[in-house]
Amino acid sequence: MDLCPAESNGLTEAEEAEIETIRKHRQELLDDIEKLKEQIAEVIAEIERFQREEEKQVADSNPEEQISKQSERDKILSLGRKKFNMDPEKGIQYLIEHQVLSSDLQEIARFLHKGEGLNKTAIGDYLGGRDPTNIQILQAFVACHQFANLNLVQALRQFLWSFRLPGEAQKIDRMMEAFANWYCKCNPGVFQSTDTCYVLSFSIIMLNTSLHNPNVKDKPHFERFVSINRGIDNGGDLPEELLKNLFESIKNEPFSIPEDDGNDLTHTFFNPNREGWLVKLGGRVKTWKRRWFILTDNCLYYFEYTTDKEPRGIIPLENLSVRKVDDPKKPNCFELFIPNCKGQKIKACKTDGDRKVVEGKHQSYKISAATPAERDEWIEAIRTNITQHPFYDLVSARKKKIASKN
Repeated sequence: MDLCPAESNGLTEAEEAEIETIRKHRQELLDDIEKLKEQIAEVIAEIERFQREEEKQVADSNPEEQISKQSERDKILSLGRKKFNMDPEKGIQYLIEHQVLSSDLQEIARFLHKGEGLNKTAIGDYLGGRDPTNIQILQAFVACHQFANLNLVQALRQFLWSFRLPGEAQKIDRMMEAFANWYCKCNPGVFQSTDTCYVLSFSIIMLNTSLHNPNVKDKPHFERFVSINRGIDNGGDLPEELLKNLFESIKNEPFSIPEDDGNDLTHTFFNPNREGWLVKLGGRVKTWKRRWFILTDNCLYYFEYTTDKEPRGIIPLENLSVRKVDDPKKPNCFELFIPNCKGQKIKACKTDGDRKVVEGKHQSYKISAATPAERDEWIEAIRTNITQHPFYDLVSARKKKIASKN
């Protein structure tokens, strides 16, 4: 008895035979495709092997040429780094022109983040630039940092180690704004706004200075830290436990400030607030000598020649004042002095005839400029350097912005 007649599935025997034939053809095609894939893979492997052998033969026949090319690239890279350390814009341009770097902003940012052989101050100066390209590179540079699941102090430690924060307020503002934006993006929900992160970051940096600068006698307590940060979270207060953890972290371990590469002070002076020839009155021997002065980083440096790598003297401007004075022998004079401390020597240093560093002998420094206009410009520049740090102005402005929203 036939239990499965051909017609039970609606197909005739001929139709079933045709379907079976189609199935066989399909399987044969699939098998052929697999064989073709294997053959193609073998051909590609053979081509790659042939190319490797060819490259090896070329390298074996011209080892000096290969070494020469690598050596030439290393020389260009080394020179490009030196150019960057003296003038960041020209250094980057040089490396792009010689095809060591591409013009891709992400690649430039990674180059700066790696930082090998680069001056940290030069990196900070370049990243703080206001040109749209610099700002895009800054944003890409900040994004090279992994801030996820880090508290704010941990993130700041990582960030501030990768460059040296410049002294110009606008550059600081751009860099800390980029930091706050990226931190909040990596850690959503920690703060109600990037403004909160921005203000608190500055508070932490200033706390670090107050706690660990030996010249600051009045060390802030935790309650003071809480007080100055009231209302910064969109008008509300941050959790006290959060602030306590940040405070204790800074109290127990100050920020590490990166040291710039190189044993000389050349890089300190590549972007001064002011520089030029002035005539200085000696301390012990009262003679006037022409010196090249550079004003930067809250210090006044003076050199015998513009080509000198190390200064003859360094005058820290902290706790000093400046004023116009008259002198019978020299016109257009101004004076650096310690206010309300008559007879006290200024904490400065210089090199003697044997090039040894010795303590300065000045109770005041009297300096003469070429014209009244130059004298006034120097006085204004020095006053700007010895006034309070721009951090305070930036924080004050941002706090007003937060208050205006609420």
